[in-house]
Amino acid sequence: MTTREHALLTLDGAVGEGGGQILRTALALSLATGTPFRLEHIRAGRRSGGLLRQHLTALNAAMAIGDAEVTGAQIGSTTITFAPRGVRPGSYRFAVGTAGSATLVLQTVLPALMTASGPSELVLEGGTHNPFAPPFDFLAKAFLPLIERMGPRLEVELERPGFYPAGGGRFRIRITPTPTLSPITVIERGEIRGRRAIALLANLDAQIGQRELDIVQSKLGWAPESLELRVIPGTPGPGNVLLIEIESEQVTEVFSGFGERGVRAEAVAERVVEDVRCYLKAGVPVGAYLADQLLLPLALAGGGAFRTQGLSRHATTNIEVIQRFLDVAIIAETEGRDRVIVRI
Repeated sequence: MTTREHALLTLDGAVGEGGGQILRTALALSLATGTPFRLEHIRAGRRSGGLLRQHLTALNAAMAIGDAEVTGAQIGSTTITFAPRGVRPGSYRFAVGTAGSATLVLQTVLPALMTASGPSELVLEGGTHNPFAPPFDFLAKAFLPLIERMGPRLEVELERPGFYPAGGGRFRIRITPTPTLSPITVIERGEIRGRRAIALLANLDAQIGQRELDIVQSKLGWAPESLELRVIPGTPGPGNVLLIEIESEQVTEVFSGFGERGVRAEAVAERVVEDVRCYLKAGVPVGAYLADQLLLPLALAGGGAFRTQGLSRHATTNIEVIQRFLDVAIIAETEGRDRVIVRI
């Protein structure tokens, strides 16, 4: 893998799924490669285009860590330019200020800090359990353990959960970098070693979580010891998340569903159960969301492979942006209706 020359790249935020992931991937790769870019039509595929609070927080975080020159850094902006001078490891605190996802802010700056010249510690505040982003549990149990196989050491701690729409969560991550990222291969899932379903409740009737766990037990046939009801005190607002973990030899996958006003607890649980069933039936190690997350670090490592259920439009858009920054081939080989091997 080689990086392209550091001329200014111009990117179109309306391509593919046209969401905030284009911005986050561009920022992450700009920091990691030193390539400046201009992004136009930001989030043109969304009802309310332009930068929202969480996107602006990610941009400001990248600006601080990359000592970058930036234009367009304000709410609602549809065009930005970003030119990093160099990655500066250290201690940082970034607060979204709303229930916007703090995990997506981390996604933006982590790749560059994993190979920085020194360790870093980040405190991120905002939404940790948001229906529009990977929840903290996915980050801690599915994604970061695979990234650690690539070389860096990552210690993450949830200090306070923050549910949508109130937010108010906080987590901390310590990053001990590695000189270079090592490719990894996740082709086989191996034997399933553990299964667990956790219903998280904050400022809501515990019966909501119990009804969700009852669906998991009846639909998946799991034993009571695999089910946990967890009531969380002291959060600024109400929240409900159902998490289902499948721990295998090679990977732990985490599936999530979020309670919504007017949506029955049983419906929330049934959607998550269906996701789990599709994953188990496919026999792959990497689920759709984890596949999307692995593309960028493997591209920076210059190689690797994983078997997944298939690539979402979100993932294929991510690939387009990655290949604007890096001379790396990303090939998806179809193995049937619901199995794909991605090779980098």
